[in-house]
Amino acid sequence: MDATDLATSDGSPVGVVPPRLVTTAGAADLLRRLSGNHGELMMHQSGGCCDGSAPMCYPAGEFIVGDRDVLLGVIDLRLGVGDIPVDLPTGIDSVRVWISGSQFEAWKHTQLVLDVVPGRGGGFSLEAPEGYRFLSRARAFTPEENASLNLSTILVGADWEAGVRPNPPTVPQVVAEAVDACPVPGAVGRA
Repeated sequence: MDATDLATSDGSPVGVVPPRLVTTAGAADLLRRLSGNHGELMMHQSGGCCDGSAPMCYPAGEFIVGDRDVLLGVIDLRLGVGDIPVDLPTGIDSVRVWISGSQFEAWKHTQLVLDVVPGRGGGFSLEAPEGYRFLSRARAFTPEENASLNLSTILVGADWEAGVRPNPPTVPQVVAEAVDACPVPGAVGRA
């Protein structure tokens, strides 16, 4: 699920599984502010309808996660840019990010980069009155990353309900800006 060293049956390394989700420092800051106002949070990558394909933020438990929804990752609000946790976050430090199983099939070859931009959020998403909105950006995985991901398992809503949890990530999952994780139209990359 998160970056984990894999090995074949003979013990030789296969590669590192990249995280399916990274977040910008700005998105993490907004989530910290929202969790201070609303308590524990969760997010769901919307599949359309009223709010397009926007990532939607809810108080934990306010959105019913389906048995086949896929956990993209757990945002650790204790972390800053470049930090790696020693354990999984809990309580208001933990924001689980889900996507429907069918939509995951379309997105599984990309790393979702959770960003925040000025504007009005979706009508049902907690950031709506804040003057900002969450935005999903994506970076296509390399062939090597896809090969590692194909050897890993995904965690779905039914697994979560049964008490299965992902391992803590072994690579940083907070970037300073979206351009640090993926190409952003009109943005200049860092040197």
